[in-house]
Amino acid sequence: MTTRRKFIQLSALGASLLPFGKSFAKGHEGQKPIVLSTWNFGLQANVDAWKILSSGGRALDAVEAGARVPEGDPKETSVGLGGLPDREGKVTLDACIMDEHGNCGSVAFLEHIVHPISVARKVMEKTPHVMLVGDGALQFALANGFKKEKLLTKESEKAWKEWLKKSEYKPVANIENHDTIGIIALDAQGNLSGACTTSGMAYKMRGRVGDSPIIGAGLYVDNEIGAATSTGVGEEVIRIVGCHLVVELMRQGNSPADACRLAVERILKKNPEKAKQVQVGFLALNKNGEYGAYCLQKGFTYAVHTNDGNKLYDGVSHF
Repeated sequence: MTTRRKFIQLSALGASLLPFGKSFAKGHEGQKPIVLSTWNFGLQANVDAWKILSSGGRALDAVEAGARVPEGDPKETSVGLGGLPDREGKVTLDACIMDEHGNCGSVAFLEHIVHPISVARKVMEKTPHVMLVGDGALQFALANGFKKEKLLTKESEKAWKEWLKKSEYKPVANIENHDTIGIIALDAQGNLSGACTTSGMAYKMRGRVGDSPIIGAGLYVDNEIGAATSTGVGEEVIRIVGCHLVVELMRQGNSPADACRLAVERILKKNPEKAKQVQVGFLALNKNGEYGAYCLQKGFTYAVHTNDGNKLYDGVSHF
C-alpha cells in the first residue's frame, strides 16, 4: 500500500531539488517569497506553488495550486483521488483555504470531487458562508462546474477489503496516523495565505471530520503575524485549536519554531500517555519569512521552497 512515507522520485523534481536539510529548534531566517508544505509530497506541491510565487503571483493562488498536486495523484493514499476510504468504503474529503484578508472557505465530508481545495475557495469567494458539508458541498461543487468522479481507486479498495478482515482501527504513526497536506506561503508583496486538504484518517467512522477543514485548527492565517498548518491526528489538534494557538504564540513574540513547540507541549500536557502513541506536527511561517516546525514523533517532514531551491527537512520531535 502506498503511504505518505514513500519518498517522491527525485527525477520528478529536476534541478529545483537541493539536498536534504535538517531543522533546528531555533528555526530559519526569513526570506520571501517562500512556500512550505507538510510531508515528502510537499516537494512536488511546492514546485507548482513556486511557479506562481516566483513570477510575482499571489500567495493564495500558489497554495491552491500546490494543494491540487497531491489531491490529483491516485498514488497518494491520504489526500484526494487516491485517498483511503472510511470503514464503509467511501472516500470523503475535507479542505480549507484562507487568504491575507482573513477570508476563508471550507468543505467537509465531500464525496466525488477530486479537488476539494478549489471547492473551498469557491465557498470563500462566492458564498456568504465559511463551510459547506456533505451533500450540500457536493451540490455546490457541481453547480460551479466541478465534475463528479469516482474517487476510490483499485489500490485503495483492495487495501480497504484487506482491512475489513480484522476491522481494527489502530492507525500507525507517520503512515495512516497522519492525513494531510498543509501548505502556507508568503508572496513577494509580503502577503500570507494557506491551504489544507485531506481524505482523513484511513478507515474512520462514517462522517468523521478532523482538523483539516476547520479554520483555527488545521489552518490559520493572520497577515499581521503569520500562518500555521498542522498534520497528524486531527482530534488532538482540534482540542487545542492548534493553528490559531501557534499564530497567537507568534503574536506574543515567539519564533515560529518555538510557537510550534509550545503547541505540541500543550497536547502533551493534556494527555501525556496518548501523546506517546499518535503523531501531530505543526508548521509555521511568520510575516518576516522565518519558519519552523515541531512534532510529537520522529518522522514528520516538511518541504521549503525559496530562491535558494526546494529542500526537505526533518521536523524536530519531542520523542
